[in-house]
Amino acid sequence: MQTDFILTTKDLTLRPVSPADRADLIALEADAEVMRYLNGGQPVPDAGLVDADFLTPRGHEPEVLAAQHRASGVFLGWFALFDDGWVNGLRTAEIGYRLMRIAWGKGYATQGVQALIDVAFGHLSFEKIRAETMAVNQASRRVMEKAGFHHIKTIFPTRAYGIPGLDQGEVIYEIVKTGRSMAHLSPPEHKQSHSG
Repeated sequence: MQTDFILTTKDLTLRPVSPADRADLIALEADAEVMRYLNGGQPVPDAGLVDADFLTPRGHEPEVLAAQHRASGVFLGWFALFDDGWVNGLRTAEIGYRLMRIAWGKGYATQGVQALIDVAFGHLSFEKIRAETMAVNQASRRVMEKAGFHHIKTIFPTRAYGIPGLDQGEVIYEIVKTGRSMAHLSPPEHKQSHSG
C-alpha cells in the first residue's frame, strides 16, 4: 500500500521517508526511552528495521511517513498505516507511530494519528483501523482515545524479552468508519506519483 499524499496538520508535515532520513530514523530507534514499551528499551540494529522496512518500498508494505515540524522542518519521527487486509468483513489497517522525545506531550501524536485516520477512511477505502500498545503505556492510550479509538480488549502475549508492565497485557483499540466528520483537517496536498 502506498499513499500519494503529503499531509499537513496544525504543527506537522507528514511526507514519505527518504534515504536522507536514515540517520534520524536510526537515532529514533536507538533511544531507549522511545523503545521502552516496544522491546524493553533495546536499540534497533542500524541495518535492521530502517533499511528493510522504511526506505525500501515493497508494494504491499505501508509507506512510512516522516513527521517534520512545519515551522522549523525538524524531524520528529514517523507515522504509518499497515494493511491488515479483511478482518470480520471490514478492510482493516493498523496504525503505528514513533516520535522523538522532543515531540512528546505537545499533541503531535494525536495530530498525526488523526491525519492518518482521515486518509485511511477518506482516500484509502479502509473501514476499520486498529492500534495496539502496552496497557501501562498511558501516553499512547490517551492519544488513541483523543483520536476517537475505543478499547476493544486486552491480550497477554508471550515475548522472548521481559518488559516492565508486560504482566498487565497489551490493549487493542479500534475505530470504525461511520460517516465521521473529517473537517478538523485541511484536505491533503496531493503529490504526483511516478512509481506506477
